[in-house]
This record gives sequence, C-alpha cells and structure tokens, in this order.
Amino acid sequence: MTSRSFRRAASAATAVLIVLGAAPSASAFGGPSAGHDTTLRKLAARQDLRIGTAVDTAALASDDRYRTLTARQFDSVTAENVMKWESVEPERGVYDWAAADALVKFAQRNGQAVRGHTLLWHNQLPAWLTQGVADGSIDAAELRQILRAHITAQMKHFKGKIYQWDVVNEVFDEDGTLRKSLWLEKLGPSYIADAFRWAHAADPEAKLFFNDYNVEGVNAKSTAYYDLAVRLRREGVPVHGFGIQGHLDIGYGFPADVQANLERFAALGMQSAFTEVDIRMTLPADAAKLARQADDYRRLLDACLNVRRCTSFTVWGFTDKYSWVPDTFEGQGAANLMDEEYAAKPAFEAVRDELAERRRR
Repeated sequence: MTSRSFRRAASAATAVLIVLGAAPSASAFGGPSAGHDTTLRKLAARQDLRIGTAVDTAALASDDRYRTLTARQFDSVTAENVMKWESVEPERGVYDWAAADALVKFAQRNGQAVRGHTLLWHNQLPAWLTQGVADGSIDAAELRQILRAHITAQMKHFKGKIYQWDVVNEVFDEDGTLRKSLWLEKLGPSYIADAFRWAHAADPEAKLFFNDYNVEGVNAKSTAYYDLAVRLRREGVPVHGFGIQGHLDIGYGFPADVQANLERFAALGMQSAFTEVDIRMTLPADAAKLARQADDYRRLLDACLNVRRCTSFTVWGFTDKYSWVPDTFEGQGAANLMDEEYAAKPAFEAVRDELAERRRR
C-alpha cells in the first residue's frame, strides 16, 4: 500500500506479554466458527493452502479475544509493522527484534508459520538512513553496503523461522515504470536483483517474493513484474514468488483476470500469494455493500484455489477494530472479515464456505 496508519512497534515489555499471553483454548471465547466443527485454518489445510492474517502486536498483547482468534482461525501470521526497517534498526547498527521475536514465538506456540514483511521498501525507513542519504553523508557505495548488511542481518536472525519473505516491496508505479525511490536514484535498478541474492545467501530455504498493490489482474504494473521475473530468473536470481496485496474497494470493478495473472507466474515455476487482502467500502456499511464485499473475497480466494502454485492467502487484519483503512481513506472502512465486535461478516462466511466446499485442482 502507498500509505498506512503506522502503529509503533511494541516495546520489549509488551513483546514479552505477547509470548506469555499465548492463546487460551479455542473454546475460551465465542465468535466466528464457534458453532462450526472447523476453523479457517483447518479448512485451508485440507486445500493445501495457508490461511493467514497480519498481526497488530499491540493488540495481540492487550486484547484476549484478538489473541484467541488469531491463533484459532489462522495458520500463518505476518507482522504488520514490527519487521520493517525503522522498527528493527531504529539506530544504525543497533537492532531491536524483541517485538518481532515475540510474534515468532507466539506463532511457534500455536503451530503457525510466519511470513516476513518486508526487507526492502521505500517507506518506514529509519530516520538515520533517509537523513544520511538526503544530506549526502551516506553516498551510493555506502548505501549499498548498508542495504546488504540490513538484509543479511534480518535474514540470518530469522533463519529457519520464516517460510516466505516479501523481499522487494512496491518497486513499480502504475504505468509499469520503476518507482522513483532513493534506492533507484542512488543504486540503479540492479538493487532489486542484489536484494534477492543477498537474502537467499543468508537463508537459502526461505521463499523470496515480490510484493505490491494494484497487481491483482493483468495490467501494466503486474506485467512489469512478470517481465522482470522472467529476466531475473533467466539470470539465475532466486526470485521464487509474486505477492499480490489484494487491497480492493467495492466502489470499483473486480479484476476479472486474477486467475490468468496467477497462471502466468505459475507457468514460470513461481509461487504466488495473496498477502494483504482487505476490501473496503464507503461507510456506512449496508447489506448490499457487505454482500458485494463477501463476493470479492470469495472470488480472490477462488482464483487462488484454482492455481496450485498459489500457496497462501493472507488478510491484512481480520477485524475492523484494528483496521488501517479508516485512518487512510476518509469515509471508508469495514474492510475486514469481522466487525469491530468480532462478529462474523458475510465475508467471513464466504471465505469459510469457499474453503469448505472447494477441492483444489
């Protein structure tokens, strides 16, 4: 996403609470699926698919119901913010992985896999880095060294604990040209291949992904990623997957060629994943809007289930209580599977029913 409300990383004390506050038993609270024999994670496992959620670590530490449902419904988690550069290296050479480590431990205690998000982005960079580049105290050669050190340190710290990494995040503009960022300006386009090579060298087992928004269907932006993947893989660069964020708005048409987009990356031998799915609407919500939202969730999931190499489906938070949408898109919200009181919305039922009724090809 181009902008988001940023909740600061949890403190070390809060991180400890996340671990100590591992989820109570599944029957501790009601909520979605309380009256059903299966959860989203059990249904997804039957489809050989990981079903995930982004996690607000502050909510995980302080909200029992949030914590319980995170563990109960999902078998994959993504750190919403606490693995981003400004969180893990707020001072140059001084790493703080406490909150991220706590999330990993929570996942391990609850039998969940972890997606890493993100190694290289143009946003949420530490001030010491952006200021150093801006005032010229960090030149191109040093910037490249800093990037390599960051990727290597992050990958080695979490080696063996993260199954997919968003390595390069949001590097193209809508017209398919490379985004004008400090990385492109100072290092040239070769920084993209370098990031994948450095990440793979530090953890050869992790699957390494591109990740971006507005790439659900076949368009200039997704085609730019496809063409880059073809070239990089031909050169031996370890690019394993294509991450589609899936931030949709019911005010626009649904991209009808989602499956075709997934299939062309699969034909390259690449995995794909929906990495940040939420589907917003202009408030207030009503029955018609919620029905359209549910259908859009179902259609994204259906496309993934139709392509064997689509390996995970992650929602960007599962409850409207902690959604980033209202703070970023004025007058919009209600984007998640559950409402602010954790009641299942038609979207939750659509996802659950699609997982229950389908059989992967």
